Amino acid sequence: MFTPAAFAETDLRWLDLLLARDPFVTVLTLGADGLPEATRLPVLYRREGDRIELSGHWARPNPQARHSGAAKVLVNGPHGYVSASWYPDKEAASRVPTWNHAGAELTGQLHTFDDADSLSHLLEQLSDHFEARAGQAWRFERDHAPHQRMLRGIVGFRFQAQRTELTLKFSQNHPESNQLAVIDALDALADADNRELAQWMRRFRRGLAGDD
Repeated sequence: MFTPAAFAETDLRWLDLLLARDPFVTVLTLGADGLPEATRLPVLYRREGDRIELSGHWARPNPQARHSGAAKVLVNGPHGYVSASWYPDKEAASRVPTWNHAGAELTGQLHTFDDADSLSHLLEQLSDHFEARAGQAWRFERDHAPHQRMLRGIVGFRFQAQRTELTLKFSQNHPESNQLAVIDALDALADADNRELAQWMRRFRRGLAGDD
């Protein structure tokens, strides 16, 4: 992932925030034809210091379910169009439009598994985690025969990240007056996506230390 130096971030707490915001990621592997294969799916995220692990599962017919080894994972973040007309110095600095965004690319190793005990444990974790986010209480029950039969149709994976690239493009290469003007303009738009981007820009200006 190409990231200009001005927008590269190393504080992994931003990765925590990105995956808390959107755990629906894109897993990329190399197919037998030499072309990339991609699957979008939900994952569980765990980080201990610099050690990062994602876990999830594919449908068994998915070609990626037969892949172990090198892989990339793309993590989504807020994004939106920035009009050059919003900059106070647009004429003097000959400003042009751009697109502000945040995201991450993780490079590492995939390890697959399909034994019933490991898959049951994974589905228990997934259902507990995402049901809680939805305010519901459905659970995978390993002793329930129909649930056990479902295990035959999936393959689980664990992904260990070896390199993490974080991009936060929040107008930080502009004067403060431009940054504040962009935040105000995004806030004034009618949709939630742009307002969310404005919130992330404010948080970036405040710094994560300001959240403690």
